[in-house]
Amino acid sequence: MQSPMINTAVKAARRAAAVINRASFDLDRVIVTEKNHKDFVTDVDQAAEQAIIEVLSKAYPDHAFLAEESGASKNAHDETEFTWIIDPLDGTTNFMHGFPQYSISIALAQRGVVQQAVIYDPVRNDLFTATKGAGAYLNEKRIRVGKLDRIANALLGTGYQTGSPAALKEYLEMYGVMAERSQGVRRAGSAALDLAYVAAGRLDGFYEKGLKPWDIAAGSLLVTEAGGIVGEFSGESDYLFKGDIIAGSPKVFAQMVGLLTPYA
Repeated sequence: MQSPMINTAVKAARRAAAVINRASFDLDRVIVTEKNHKDFVTDVDQAAEQAIIEVLSKAYPDHAFLAEESGASKNAHDETEFTWIIDPLDGTTNFMHGFPQYSISIALAQRGVVQQAVIYDPVRNDLFTATKGAGAYLNEKRIRVGKLDRIANALLGTGYQTGSPAALKEYLEMYGVMAERSQGVRRAGSAALDLAYVAAGRLDGFYEKGLKPWDIAAGSLLVTEAGGIVGEFSGESDYLFKGDIIAGSPKVFAQMVGLLTPYA
């Protein structure tokens, strides 16, 4: 039995998916704006975010919002107990090119602790949900992280947030270390979906630097509720607002921390 809050978040995600799916049939008409170098927003991101906020604010008018495109709502800085953390389209660059790897990410934090999570893949109709203390699910079936105990056998995910030449150099160096020590590293372009894949055992681990709360809030709860561990590159737990994250099954996580601590 899912909580009413999860059901409302699922409704919001599906409403956003309808916006995204309609637009995906005619990508030439999508309006693209460059926020920063190689960091894009489309009118679809904005319409999808508006659809999510409409559904959630109607159900929970007192709740605050922290969303990728519109930022923090006015009451987000007050002593609001509940804040919805939203990425309406995680993987915008993929979407713009018709590359079918993107997702909608919605999390609910209560006094800074994520309690509810929904990640929806509108391409595959994969719905990932989690409630703190009640497990993680894919299409209403319980999921668990992978059982591997050696990173040498692991398939890992990663990502790269566009930054300085020094940041790119560091990313490529990390990639070399992890690719050499694992079975393979994939960079698919949606951190939220990568984290959901860790929760479902499709990936054994994931690491990335420079992410935002809306990229990782929902996915981090999915991983921990599926029996995995999430932390910073040093292994500490302050990843949500620091933005540097490692996630994995317990033994793979520990080995990833050992390899990535020098980059903390």
